[in-house]
Amino acid sequence: MSEYEVQQVDADQFDLVRRLFSAERATRHCWCVAFCSTSRQFARGWYGGGNRRRFEELARGAQAPMGVLATLDGEPVGWCACGPRTRYLIAIAGRSGLLAQRPRSEDQQVWLVACMIVRPDHRGSGVVGPLVRGAVSLARGNGASAIEAWPLAVGVRRSGDLHVGREGAFARFGFTCIQRPNAERAIMRLDLSGESMP
Repeated sequence: MSEYEVQQVDADQFDLVRRLFSAERATRHCWCVAFCSTSRQFARGWYGGGNRRRFEELARGAQAPMGVLATLDGEPVGWCACGPRTRYLIAIAGRSGLLAQRPRSEDQQVWLVACMIVRPDHRGSGVVGPLVRGAVSLARGNGASAIEAWPLAVGVRRSGDLHVGREGAFARFGFTCIQRPNAERAIMRLDLSGESMP
C-alpha cells in the first residue's frame, strides 16, 4: 500500500491545494484564512474567490510556508495550516479567546497548528499523523522554538470544530497539555529543543 507523502506548501502547490479545498463546501470558501483575516475581510471573501486570493497573497508574501499538504499517489488528501503565531493574530486576540493568554513575546518564535483538513474519503485512514509530523518538522526547520495546537479535548464526541484535531493526535507526537481554556479544548505544546519526535 502506498504511503502518504507530506510536503510544504508554496506557490508550486497551489493547484493541489485548490483540488483538495474544492472537495467540500466549507473549505471551498474558507481557504484557511479565518484567523489570518478580520471578520469583515473573511466574510467578504467567502464568495467570489476572495479568500482563495487572500491565501495565495499570504503564501507568496510569507517568510514561512502556509502549511503542509499530504498526498497519496499524487492526489491531495490532507492539509495542515501552521505557521508563526504572528500569522494568526485574530486567533490570539480577536474572535477566539482560546489563545488570548499566550505570551505575546513568543508570537514570532512559537508556531500554531491552526487547522487540519482531511478529504472525506480518507478520514479515519491515518492522514492526521503524517500531517502533525509534517507540521512539527516544518516548524523546526524554520527555527521555531515550540509549536502549539488547540485541539478538541479528550472525551469531546461531537463538535463543529473537528478541523482543529483531537488532543490524542498531538499527544502521540509528544505534545503536552499546558492549558484547558474550557471543557472542550486543550492547548497543547511541543518544545523544539532538537530531540526527535516519538
